[in-house]
Amino acid sequence: MRQAWFDEARFGMFVHFGIYSVAARHEWVQSYERLTEDDYRQYYTHFDPDRFDAAALARKAKETGMGYVVLTTKHHDGFCLWDSELTDFTSMTACGRDLVREYVDALRAEGLKVGLYHSLIDWHHPDFTVDWNHPRRDDENAAALNEGRDMARYREYLHGQVRELLTRYGQIDYLFFDFTYPEPRDGWEGKGPDAWDADRLLALCRELQPEMLVNDRLGIPGDFVTPEQYQPTSPLMKDGEPQIWEACQTLNGSWGYHRDNTEQKSSTLLVQMLADSVSMDGNMLLNIGPDGRGAVAPRDARTLAEIGEWMRLHRDAIVGAGHAEFSPPREGVYTRRGDRLYLHLFSWPLGFVHLPELAGKVGFARLLNDGSWLRTSVTDPEQQASHMTPAGEKEGTLTVHLPVMRPDVLVPVVELTLTGE
Repeated sequence: MRQAWFDEARFGMFVHFGIYSVAARHEWVQSYERLTEDDYRQYYTHFDPDRFDAAALARKAKETGMGYVVLTTKHHDGFCLWDSELTDFTSMTACGRDLVREYVDALRAEGLKVGLYHSLIDWHHPDFTVDWNHPRRDDENAAALNEGRDMARYREYLHGQVRELLTRYGQIDYLFFDFTYPEPRDGWEGKGPDAWDADRLLALCRELQPEMLVNDRLGIPGDFVTPEQYQPTSPLMKDGEPQIWEACQTLNGSWGYHRDNTEQKSSTLLVQMLADSVSMDGNMLLNIGPDGRGAVAPRDARTLAEIGEWMRLHRDAIVGAGHAEFSPPREGVYTRRGDRLYLHLFSWPLGFVHLPELAGKVGFARLLNDGSWLRTSVTDPEQQASHMTPAGEKEGTLTVHLPVMRPDVLVPVVELTLTGE
């Protein structure tokens, strides 16, 4: 089953890097600010990623507890991080480096799965028609700009670049296409699966890399679905069948480097989001946007280090884990791996946490961070509350006794060994 490694890993790193990193104000800066090709060219001219260290990036992903990494080979601006034969708008031309090659080699050296992101959009290509995402959409003569543009020629270019990526770098484990937008807006048509010849493009992927996972953003069904910038509230289902899914999330709301964006999510929140994803049989792909020289920003490096320390102690509750059939208490969520049930405590209760349905089903309880034993008990449901005695809990409830002091970790986890009864 091609997604077995994906289900096991649960946690991956997204890396958005390109000439927009030099602009340092969002990867959509060309579209948001309606920049012309001449306006945007300065970021290409001054693209010098002297601090882009693929080996260090791969080590950082592994130290953070991630099992795979996904790099933007080309974003919507059309700039390519490999030595494409189909355009000179590449990192090889700009700085003499095939960054995709460096990245792929570094990931394999660390034993990580190799993922590539590739935009279906290309604002640089002369045959890509102006639409409601295009930087030139508000030009006075915008409609006339489409005269002579031919999406059939662009499709061949798109397919040709995908062929390059899937034939030059050995086994690719994951391909994230981005994105399809068929609905009309502001007087412009969007672009649906026909714009990409999605069926033929997916068939090309299957032919060249039959074991590779492909996402759902061609506008036709893929191997997994990709909720972005929100967390589902239950396992994803379609027509009664469970969906393979991955929530892609940013550290601060921007994918590419945004120097002045300070809305950084806390490490605690991100670990809660990761545990929440796994509790619903999903993955989390957490993005970083290296700066204009290719370095991981200090604020991002600090966050990754904190998450990595948590993963070092709590890896078993995430990697290889998934949804548990039991109803969690109000204080957190469950993940499960084999006979181990993991309670991720998003809030720390005073003295006790009460677990419905688990009385008689747990042989041992401990805090996962230090392996310390926790007492368990079952109270009489008929027990009456008094000024020093709590009321009894519902039939079948297991009570786990907790220390008053919360463990000094981002999210405490209680490991419960199930008896099989």
